Amino acid sequence: MFANYLIGLREGLEASLVVCILIAYLVRTERRDALRPIWIGVGAAVGLALVFGCVLEFGSQEMTFEAQEALGGSLSILAVGLVTWMVFWMRRTARHLRSELHGKLDAALQLGTGALVATAFLAVGREGLETSLFVWTSVRASGDGTEGPLIGVLLGLGSAVVLGWLFYRGALRINLSRFFTWTGGMLVVVAAGVLAYGFHDLQEADFLPGLTDKAFDITGAIPPDSWYGTLLKGVFNFQADPTVLQVTVWVLYLVPTLALFLAPVGFASGKGKVKVPDEQGSRGSEHTKAS
Repeated sequence: MFANYLIGLREGLEASLVVCILIAYLVRTERRDALRPIWIGVGAAVGLALVFGCVLEFGSQEMTFEAQEALGGSLSILAVGLVTWMVFWMRRTARHLRSELHGKLDAALQLGTGALVATAFLAVGREGLETSLFVWTSVRASGDGTEGPLIGVLLGLGSAVVLGWLFYRGALRINLSRFFTWTGGMLVVVAAGVLAYGFHDLQEADFLPGLTDKAFDITGAIPPDSWYGTLLKGVFNFQADPTVLQVTVWVLYLVPTLALFLAPVGFASGKGKVKVPDEQGSRGSEHTKAS
């Protein structure tokens, strides 16, 4: 549940900040007439993410076991690739996100309503599709079988919406650079578990060999049905009897990826601030963007 809460919070907050920047800019430039197309685009992006999640969940149920494992393993690898790209992209470009969005919005305002809808749809839709895919693969990897993962995602998204609204109103100030660094690092750890389980799915589908080659077996010390075994499985996708390939993939992904992500970004502290104007177009609050 915690892993999926983290996914919902991280992805949802990025989308909330994008919407916050778009709306604040329109309000400050006295273009409230363009707010409706923006909300239409946001709603369409959310709807697409929900449809995509339903297709993944219900469409896979009609497949054979081998086909399900092959699909799950392939999408797990794809999801990890997307999430890894996302955390590095946010770390690298967040300082310029506000000006980039303003430029796109200015161009869309000149083209008309359809362009405004498309701008909001594309800005939020990417986050929604990534969230749906990564949550689906994470739930498969955890093997929870309960409503806990879905509740976790919904709580994370709800928290992100509340935080986004507080940012917009200027009522909340947190170090976003530190926030995105910590959540990004934890997502890399979660992604490592999803990636390892994705390769295990491909082994079960007979796409890859080595299903019976166990790296170790500590199920006696950490029973899968124990509360701590369930907790480790749900948060980190931990498996007490992984294959050699799973452990190899986990180490080869986690160590270099986490080291690169936590490496210094090379710009002075104090940079990367974003001003979020309020509805009256006032100066607003300064929030440190992701480094």
